[in-house]
Amino acid sequence: MMMFFGTGIMGIIMGLAVAPGGNMTMILTFMGVVNIGLGAFFTFTYLTQTRNEPDKRKKKKKYD
Repeated sequence: MMMFFGTGIMGIIMGLAVAPGGNMTMILTFMGVVNIGLGAFFTFTYLTQTRNEPDKRKKKKKYD
């Protein structure tokens, strides 16, 4: 997840400040935005996972 955010921010900075004029500026900025979107999507799916409950049929019962 952090890889997407890091490369997205780097792509936007490279596209707006470092890249030569023309089409390359728009492409790098767009790819940076796409990477940030992917990072947000994977962060959302990671944080909204449901926890798996253990199977109660396999658990041994204690008899007193």
